[in-house]
Amino acid sequence: MTALLLIDVRVLGGAPTDLLLLDGRIAAAGTPAPPGTAVLDGAGRLAMPGLVEAHTHLDKSLLGMAWYRNEVGPRLIDKIDNERAARRALPIPPERQSARQVALSVGHGSTHIRSHVDVDTECGLSGIAGVLATKQAARDSCTIQIVAFPQSGLLARPGTLELMDQAMAMGADVVGGLDPCAIDRDPKGHLDAVFALADKHGAPVDIHLHEPGEMGAFSMELIVERTRALGMRGRVMVSHAFCLGSPDAALVDPLLAALAEAGIAIMTTGAPSRPVPPVKRLAAAGVVCCAGSDGIRDTWGPYGNADMLERATLVGLRNNLRRDDELALALEIVTTGGARAIGLKEYGLAPGCPADIVLVVAETVAEAVAQHPGARTTIKAGRVVAEAGRAH
Repeated sequence: MTALLLIDVRVLGGAPTDLLLLDGRIAAAGTPAPPGTAVLDGAGRLAMPGLVEAHTHLDKSLLGMAWYRNEVGPRLIDKIDNERAARRALPIPPERQSARQVALSVGHGSTHIRSHVDVDTECGLSGIAGVLATKQAARDSCTIQIVAFPQSGLLARPGTLELMDQAMAMGADVVGGLDPCAIDRDPKGHLDAVFALADKHGAPVDIHLHEPGEMGAFSMELIVERTRALGMRGRVMVSHAFCLGSPDAALVDPLLAALAEAGIAIMTTGAPSRPVPPVKRLAAAGVVCCAGSDGIRDTWGPYGNADMLERATLVGLRNNLRRDDELALALEIVTTGGARAIGLKEYGLAPGCPADIVLVVAETVAEAVAQHPGARTTIKAGRVVAEAGRAH
């Protein structure tokens, strides 16, 4: 039996209390601590569920490598083509780089990560193999989901669909997709292929949708249709979904209603450069919303530090969240919203939940989001896996 007693912690900013963690789970109140139980003094820190990084690219980070001079063009396809070239020139070892990013995430309090990993005819399945190795090595500190992701296009590059099938057979958890109209220029063919793979492997779906306005709305409608037809409620996510940031309510409101009815989750990074999904309207419509860092210091851009509390701040700024209850929504997006979006069956701080916890120095949830204080302690399955913001 493993046992850890947290004393003087404040669950989501509540009154000081003690939490007993037994065999990786939160024990019921009043359960006596076994003899010899280790004690961790929370010193009044705020306890929240382990943070959920719902969208990143572990195979692409340049963390720990020499500074990359970014001179890539502005279009999405420019960045995709440049990345393929950089992968050959640098190179970027997926196992080493993914391990570096996971350690950074754990230090900041993330206990769950969903990562999109490139599959294409040039890199083949090397990224999948590398991140699978990291997933196994980091299993005691972080739970990782792998999305097989056709970054360069699915149908536009013949042979990619077959590699995606192999990636799922290797152990990828989720079938990914990308801009059915703008990249593959065959929305029906692309989405039919993605959902057929998901059906074959009994897997969820997570689709990057950068397409704006009416084009993005059209793709979204096709995703909703397939989600309904295959009974995949709660197993489909649309990432970025910039079309939902359109100011045209006649375009957006029916999409929000359809997403809620179909049980499709939306991921936002709070991107400053594009229209973004309005998180308060999503919440009001009943749409599950989560957040992610996306790329972290890679060939696409130099930004990112894997801190999901800081990401909650960015989502809050982008959506003009100012009230304390609005900041609580921002925290929900990187905790319970993320857990629901990636399909976690058990999550939270209730008795019986897995003991995935992060302790931060903050008086309230609102302060934790607004200030995203450092020096955190991360606990995974009842074991301390990071202290003072550094993974063990």
